[in-house]
Formats: sequence, C-alpha cells, structure tokens
Amino acid sequence: MKFSITYFISAILVLLFGVQIQAQTYTLKFKTNQGKFSVMLYDFTPNHRDLILTEIKKGTYKNAQFNRVIKDFVIQGGELDDSILLKEAKNPNVKPIRLNPEFHPKAFHKIGALGAGRDDNSSKGSYFNQIYFVVGKKINPIDLELFEKKKGIKYTSQQREEYLKNGGLPRLDNDYTVFGEVVEGLDHVLKISQKATDKNDVPIEPIIFDIKIKKNLPKKIKKTTISASVGLGHR
Repeated sequence: MKFSITYFISAILVLLFGVQIQAQTYTLKFKTNQGKFSVMLYDFTPNHRDLILTEIKKGTYKNAQFNRVIKDFVIQGGELDDSILLKEAKNPNVKPIRLNPEFHPKAFHKIGALGAGRDDNSSKGSYFNQIYFVVGKKINPIDLELFEKKKGIKYTSQQREEYLKNGGLPRLDNDYTVFGEVVEGLDHVLKISQKATDKNDVPIEPIIFDIKIKKNLPKKIKKTTISASVGLGHR
C-alpha cells in the first residue's frame, strides 16, 4: 500500500501534538460503610490538593462521617458549619482562617466532582476540613446559558455536553472550589445520596468513611518509530 508525503507529515503531527489526558499525582481511596470509591485530586488546584493530603495524614478524616446528605445536590463530609463557626465564635479576636479559592477552567461541578465547603465569606475561601461530592441534577440548555451569562463563564463543548447529558451543579461554579473528581465507584456516591435523613439532612444511619492516599507513578512512554519508506511510499 502506498502512502503520500502528506499522510506521513500528518501522522508525525498527530504523534507530536495529539491531545493527551495526563494522570494526576494523587488518588484518594475512600472506604465507607456503603462501599468504596476512588477520587483523583487535581494538580492544577495545588493548595486544596495539599491541604486535604495534610489533613488526611493528621487523622482529620479517620472514621469521619458524611453528615449532610441532600438528594440531587451534594453529600458533605468532615466538620459541619455549625461546629466550625461555634469554635471561631469562642475566639472573636482571632480572624477565621480560610484557604483562598482556586477556580480553574478545567474544574467544574459535574456529577462526582469533589469540592471544598465554605461559609458566606466575601473572598469565597474554603474551610480547612469540609468536603463535598456533587450529586446534582439534570440541566437544560436555557438554564446553562443563564449561568454562563450570570457568572461570566464560557463552558467548553465537552463541559456543556457533560452538564446537559448527565447534570451537575453549574450554579456553584466559580463560587466553590472544585479540586478533584470521582474516577471509580460513582455508584456508591449516588447510593449514599439516596439515604434517609432527618430534617437537618443528617443521615439516619451514620455513614462512616476513611481515606487512604495513593501516589500515582508516572507512566512510561513507549517510543514509536516510523519507517521513512512507509511514510514516503514506493515510487
């Protein structure tokens, strides 16, 4: 079979500049009494990534609970708002500590997104030890366009497709930091979101979880060789 020079050049360009999704450095392994799931932490939100890694090592998320469960919205774990704010109220002379937000165009509130909880502070800074996973709901094109205009966001075609096909919580974009996503076991997250709760959204049956850290090894890239005779063909 003959190949033209144009085909050869095109093949080289694909090899050199083809879009690749690179693995991130850390994966979190969640073990709950409702099943296991894995979460990829984003390297492009490094401060939130490093914060949760530090808190895990400190034992903050040892035998922790998903203590706020809202169907079609989120499942929230770690320390509750009331507990955090009560401790801060006891020391009124000490300024509350928040982690500056990290809004990134790649990070959005699709189903399974990992976000950092916060109070109503003007800087949109995150709590140090409160997390949530998006369960969300279906989004229609009109609402998505309204969110784009209101927030000054321009979603990519892939992000629009994700929201319109699977749903999520675009109204939280650029207001709460997203710093990871579920990559395995999303069905267990959705299962938790269906659990019965009391009037304060606390699960009737406690949902306990632990987190282990897995550092991902860089993947080896295999070298590809192309014969010039194949690319240029036989004349």
